[in-house]
Amino acid sequence: MMKKGIHPKYFKASVSCACGSKFEVFSTKEKIEVETCRNCAPLFIGSEEKKAIIGQVEKFYRRYKKST
Repeated sequence: MMKKGIHPKYFKASVSCACGSKFEVFSTKEKIEVETCRNCAPLFIGSEEKKAIIGQVEKFYRRYKKST
């Protein structure tokens, strides 16, 4: 059983991103503004991950060519 008066109130918060994306979450604040979200961050888009993988593959090929 939860004690009364010690827990914060939760609201259905509206989150707005700098890219224009909007979505709703539950939070202790009613309105949240963020700079990056899951739609515009390179990590979530996948471009950053692909660059890292491509770089690792090229590094492997360079190392392999030297040894042969």
